[in-house]
Amino acid sequence: MSDPRPVLVVTSLHDPTADVVISELHDRDIPVARLDSGDFPASLSVEAEITAHGLKGHLRTPSRSADLAHVRALYYRRPTGFAFPHLNDQDARFAITQARYGLGGVLAALPGCLYVNHPHRIGDAEFKPAGLAAAVQAGFLVPPTLITSSPDAARAFVKRHDSVIYKPLWNPVYLMDGASAVVKIAEVGADDIDESVAGTAHLFQQRIRKTGDVRVTVIGAKTFCVRIDSDLLDWRTDYSRLRYTPVEPPPRIEQALHHYMRHFGLVFGAFDFCIDEDGQWWFLECNPSGQWYWLEAETGLPMRAALADLLERNP
Repeated sequence: MSDPRPVLVVTSLHDPTADVVISELHDRDIPVARLDSGDFPASLSVEAEITAHGLKGHLRTPSRSADLAHVRALYYRRPTGFAFPHLNDQDARFAITQARYGLGGVLAALPGCLYVNHPHRIGDAEFKPAGLAAAVQAGFLVPPTLITSSPDAARAFVKRHDSVIYKPLWNPVYLMDGASAVVKIAEVGADDIDESVAGTAHLFQQRIRKTGDVRVTVIGAKTFCVRIDSDLLDWRTDYSRLRYTPVEPPPRIEQALHHYMRHFGLVFGAFDFCIDEDGQWWFLECNPSGQWYWLEAETGLPMRAALADLLERNP
């Protein structure tokens, strides 16, 4: 008899990666309940009671209901944020915090549930300084990096290294002429550093002269490595110029990957490396909610099946 407990998928309405995973689970007769926490409270309701026997209750959408005490796994992808546009600013701030700590707190406390990944662990791992420090501890090679709001410190760092790039510490929605834009990775020189650096925190990193990039996707105990070749500083700026080749990770990389995952309590991670002229792999970042499905389409690697196995809780 099949296990009736559902997989809960928390993401936005338009998420093609979640779509293919849900399709795979349906093909396996695994029940799925999909919701976007940003729909709360308009079309998503929560009722959760803390009892002597633990948490019980339900999440309900117009088409689905999930028993909180019997969720098999939670696949936390990319939900939209809470919004209360009908309220004034002060009341909206209050309502958003109550939703975050109420509904968000319930989603983070499901009993006996496998999280891919737990939203609190995602939050921890998304801080670049913490990720870089953990990468050093795990045994990865990490380029010299400076996080600063000091123009003098930034100029001194640039002068100490042959070539330095700037990276945003986070990429929020940034509108230019009404269109969404991304702050790109760029090479910087000492003359590019001005007093505006003092306005907030910035990340500067020594540029590694690379021969290629690698995206490593860790799904439970399985590791999928794809070399990405292009002539781009940041391969994410033009996917049409990329070439993909599945590769095997060096043994020390495999060990360090799982050390890093344990450090943050993750079961899924999308790691980015660059390879230098000596063949050394340099850690750049790990996205705990990173994209991966386009790599299966390009290479045939069975990543969708691996993720469905994990959510189904197969070894």
